Amino acid sequence: MQRFSGTNVIVTGAASGIGRATVVRLVSEGAAVFAVDRDAAGLADTAGAAVGLGRVATAVVDVTDEAAVVDAVAAARAELGSVEALVNVAGAHRTTPIGSLSVADLRELFEINLVGTAVFCREVVPLLPDGTGVIVNVASTAAAHGNPCMSAYSASKGAVLAFSLSLAAELIGRGIRVVPLSPGTVDTPLTRSVAVAPGLDLSAFDRIRSPLGPARPEQIAAAIAFAASPDASYLTGLDLRVDGGSHI
Repeated sequence: MQRFSGTNVIVTGAASGIGRATVVRLVSEGAAVFAVDRDAAGLADTAGAAVGLGRVATAVVDVTDEAAVVDAVAAARAELGSVEALVNVAGAHRTTPIGSLSVADLRELFEINLVGTAVFCREVVPLLPDGTGVIVNVASTAAAHGNPCMSAYSASKGAVLAFSLSLAAELIGRGIRVVPLSPGTVDTPLTRSVAVAPGLDLSAFDRIRSPLGPARPEQIAAAIAFAASPDASYLTGLDLRVDGGSHI
């Protein structure tokens, strides 16, 4: 299945987890991918995972650095020749009990999760072709459901969701689709590294766990590939939840 033949895609957060799985999935379906992340070693591993599948170019980019994002998008256009799709996966996560919530926590989560996503969108939108261009922004089910000790993360992902829905309305006249995609719990290096607040009763998270268990990154990547593909040509401005039924 070559749904992305002739399609050039920028993928952020590509060094591990959902981002890496997305790069591999897209190139396996014919895309050429410009993969960005601040983790150079992880990017090299991603490129290695895609060897033999298709074309992957990489760039070390901190999504919170506006000038670096501007340069990265220009580099992607120069490397690939055109850009037909953008997938924003880059994100940060941590637990933030309200008693110890810091302004630094808030700023970092919003800078990475929202501002990085928004600036990449701003720079890529003028390059996207009318009628077929697409943006997929990875939000989270935490954007719409309360999770204990995750208020800052949830707020930042809620902002990603709201931004994406508004951008979809703004670009629909050009026929450019914007799809926010909200995973539930996914087994990634990021989620495994999240520190649990001292004294937090982990049973508080039972209500957001899927009976199917946590998703594999490849399962989320498959949903991203669908959302970005021509198979989803009538899908825009909708929060696409991929949560294993955890919020039924």
